[in-house]
Amino acid sequence: MATGIETNLALIEPSLPEVHSSVHVSRSPNFWRRLAGFIGPGFLISVGYMDPGNWATDIAGGSRYGYTLLFVIMASNLMAILLQSLSLRLGVATERDLAQLCHERYGPKVSFVLWIFAEVAIAACDLAEVIGSAIALQLLFHIPLFYGVLITGLDVLLILLLQRWGFRYVEALVIALIGAIVALFGIQMFLSKPEFWPAFKHLIVPSPQIFTNPGMMFIAIGMLGATVMPHNLYLHSSIVQSRRYKRTPEGKREAIFMASLDSHLALTLALFVNAAILIVAAAVFHRSGHFEVAAIQDAYKLLSPLVGAAGASTLFAIALLASGQNSSITGTLAGQVVMEGFVHLKVSAWLRRLITRTIAIIPTIIVVAITGERGTEKLLLLSQVILSLQLSFAVIPLVLFTSSRKTMGEFVNPRWLKVAAWSVAILIAVLNGWFLVLMV
Repeated sequence: MATGIETNLALIEPSLPEVHSSVHVSRSPNFWRRLAGFIGPGFLISVGYMDPGNWATDIAGGSRYGYTLLFVIMASNLMAILLQSLSLRLGVATERDLAQLCHERYGPKVSFVLWIFAEVAIAACDLAEVIGSAIALQLLFHIPLFYGVLITGLDVLLILLLQRWGFRYVEALVIALIGAIVALFGIQMFLSKPEFWPAFKHLIVPSPQIFTNPGMMFIAIGMLGATVMPHNLYLHSSIVQSRRYKRTPEGKREAIFMASLDSHLALTLALFVNAAILIVAAAVFHRSGHFEVAAIQDAYKLLSPLVGAAGASTLFAIALLASGQNSSITGTLAGQVVMEGFVHLKVSAWLRRLITRTIAIIPTIIVVAITGERGTEKLLLLSQVILSLQLSFAVIPLVLFTSSRKTMGEFVNPRWLKVAAWSVAILIAVLNGWFLVLMV
């Protein structure tokens, strides 16, 4: 049965050919063994939802407004789950990634513009990772911020080594770091002794203040930009194809189901981490009257004295370092996907990583040299603004493709999913428009 793509698949090189169909998937009748083969891509994607940019918005929201903005984290995460499920569905059904389909359907000129937007988003995300990792090195080892920024450029060596061993090693490292982050913030939540009932209430019930308080709305939109990452939509549609499943309608149907479980599990953990950061900030800073804590460095300095546990700040910094390094791995892979898909330009992994990291390091070094630590806080928030503004350029093509029977065949979005997807796409566009109004 045709899946809707008319082009001969055999004539088109797959995305990330070095990892395409490289991960074995068990044919065992045991459900859990089959699922284990699909676990990985969702966790690679989820690190973008708990990177240092999320930390900045979550800390600011928790310290200023207590638990009120937890609903925004929940809503943003639900949007992310929906959009990532569309992305993996697109990759499995069409055997293309989102960037490749944009190139095929929109032509080279439009693709070039979309590529530039995607590269800007990746550079903005990498900027947050550079700053977050450098701050973590400063807090843990007292390395000056300037030199910490330079040291972050060396992570290219780690990524190259892991990719040489195999894609499963990359996924294993990412999952291990996510596990460390989840465990560390579980301990932080225990130490901070939050009020769980108000936190749970604000997690599921929106406060009217979110829509009437300009300051709260500003942070809420920043949270959206920090949570739903545009480059993750390109990446997920590619790396989901790393599994060696049967390229038949039945095989693809199972692959979509299993990959969706992987994605939902990973993004649920990301929800826990983001909620935990805000809850800790609310329980420690807001409750004690420290309403203006927004910088990561300030949160580190105040955490142990206010919590009353000597190791609380150290746990915080270790989790930050793990977060920054994790995100840098996915940023490199996303960069390869968009470059190969949009403009069919192939460069080696080390050169791609060097280019991306250099673009991020240069403005960071300039800001640190001129303004010091306080400048990095503003630069971190600016990176999330840029990410938010790029989001619609990835979301709208994704919804268009997955809602097209010509493109998706039998895997086209059902009516309820089309309604949900377009509602999210329109909401993101409206919120970004309002964000620009607030900025002006």
